[in-house]
Amino acid sequence: MSEGELRLSVRGADSDSLLRSLRDWLSREDALRGRVALCPRPIAEGEMGGLVEALVVSLGSGGAGALIVQSVSTWLGQRRSDVTVTIKASDGREVTVDARGVRDPQAIISEVERLAASDE
Repeated sequence: MSEGELRLSVRGADSDSLLRSLRDWLSREDALRGRVALCPRPIAEGEMGGLVEALVVSLGSGGAGALIVQSVSTWLGQRRSDVTVTIKASDGREVTVDARGVRDPQAIISEVERLAASDE
């Protein structure tokens, strides 16, 4: 991962499908269109390949962090099973958002904005 990017990973049943769904969801945001890419998982012995382990979002102009969190929060609210999304900056700092409820969504938005600002 390079500077100016955030890495999003998902934990839950069928993480590969969840990541693809999240990519499609984020790609609908005008400000993120063309900036969201699947990051393939290294192929293990005996596997055919094709699974993904994360999404990489290239950050552009200011406000991308808040947009990402708002989109991810809305996407999480639509899930019917337990899902956790971790957003990680290139310097190693990270924030985790859980579909089972966030007590202070503004605190998470502020933290992801700080992650995004450090990479821009």
